[in-house]
Parts: sequence; structure tokens; C-alpha cells
Amino acid sequence: MTAFWGEVIGTMLLIVFGAGVCAGVNLKKSLSHQSGWIVIVFGWGLGVAMAVYAVGGISGAHLNPAVTLGLAFVGDFPWEEVPSYILGQMIGAFLGAVLVFLHYLPHWKETEDQGAKLGVFSTGPAIPNTFANLFSETLGTFILVLGLLTIGANKFTDGLNPLVVGFLIVAIGISLGGTTGYAINPARDLGPRIAHFVLPIAGKGSSNWKYAWIPVLGPALGGSFAGVFYNAVFKGHITNTFWIVSVILVVILLGFYIHMKKQAVDQSVNI
Repeated sequence: MTAFWGEVIGTMLLIVFGAGVCAGVNLKKSLSHQSGWIVIVFGWGLGVAMAVYAVGGISGAHLNPAVTLGLAFVGDFPWEEVPSYILGQMIGAFLGAVLVFLHYLPHWKETEDQGAKLGVFSTGPAIPNTFANLFSETLGTFILVLGLLTIGANKFTDGLNPLVVGFLIVAIGISLGGTTGYAINPARDLGPRIAHFVLPIAGKGSSNWKYAWIPVLGPALGGSFAGVFYNAVFKGHITNTFWIVSVILVVILLGFYIHMKKQAVDQSVNI
């Protein structure tokens, strides 16, 4: 099996577990209906661990464009392979979402809540706020990629690394996931969102495309910055790339923060 297909299959498995637990919790007449956030974060964490076990020896189990970018910025992954990995991750995420749709086929009709159905496939903010939502996704992904890099720098008993990575996902979900549902992975959000858009889901409603760019841009920024940050702080390699990525990150976040404040002022004036 090639690395490309490893990423397809690994990301597909990740979504089967992750979107699957969201479906079980969100959809009516599921035996796990309304079992809560803790069940969801453990489903995602264990799903990541199982996917890493499955394809870690084939592709390295990035399963996430933000991870691929972070490793490329560190210098541990060739830039020329980045596009094929991201394509594989997107395809796998879409296929995983289709499998979850089929698995829960009778439950879509039984669920009236359109938001609950969309929540099976993709994330959304608890409180819509462009700056705060973008910052949440950026920070969560920064912690994810930095955590992966620091885990990789330690020695574990053979076979335990994927489980440790799974617990990292659980920790991020418990601590930081309550604001946006912690996509922290552009493929995890965009691939299933496309599936939601094209699949014949009964009474599905909008795919919320106006929000869809946040769980793509935020993780891309957070993963990239984690890579250059790790090189600069942990390895002592401060390069021009570190400053360029840092400036881009600050400018984007500051720009959205200023825009948010301006909107708040305009709204108060109009009132």
C-alpha cells in the first residue's frame, strides 16, 4: 500500500469513529442518544488512536493537513509530498462520512433537528464570533501539533505512541473543544461537510458554508505555527520562516480582532 492510500484509509477510519460517535449522540432513537460531550471526545480520541495503529507504518498517519503542514515546516516531511497527503486525507474524510451516513440510515428521518444532523459531519461554534472561533481553532491545532512533536521526541514502549496521541485528542477536546467543537483538522471538517452537502439526508438543512472556512484556516495557521515554533523554541533553530509564519499569524488574527471590534462599535451606534 502506498502512503497516499494509507492516508485515505487512515482518515476514513478516523471519521468512521469520530463522526460515528457524533451520530450516536446526536441522532434520535440511537441507543447512545444524548450520552454527552465526554462520550464524543473519547470516541474521537480512540478513533485517532485506532487510525494511527492502522496506517502509522504505511504513511506515518498524519490524517490531518495541519499535521502535514506542521511536519513540513519542521523539516520532517518533504514539501513535494504535501499535496498528495492532503488530497488523500480529504478523500478519506469524505468516504468516512458516507459510511457513517449509511450506518445510521434510518435515524436521519427520525431526527428533526437540522443542526444535530450537521453536527454529525462538521463543527460549528457554540457562540458565533469570527475572531474567537478562529482563535480557538488555531490554538487547539497548535496544541495538537506541538503535542505530537513533543510526544515524538520521547521514548515509549513499542506500540503505545498511538494511544498517547489518542489521549492528547481527548485532552484537547475536554479542555478546549467546547467553543467550536474542535475540528483542529481541515480534512475532518471540510470532507464530511461536503458529504453532508451532497448526500440525500432527510431534512438536512444548510451545510453552513459561511462558517466552513474557519475550521480550515484556523488549523492550517495553528499547525504551521506549531512547526516553526517547535524548531525555534525546542531546537533553537530560529529562521526567516519562523518570522514570516509568525507575522502572517499575528496579522490575520489581529485583523479579525479589529474587524470584530469595529462591528461591535457600529452595532452600538446603530442602536
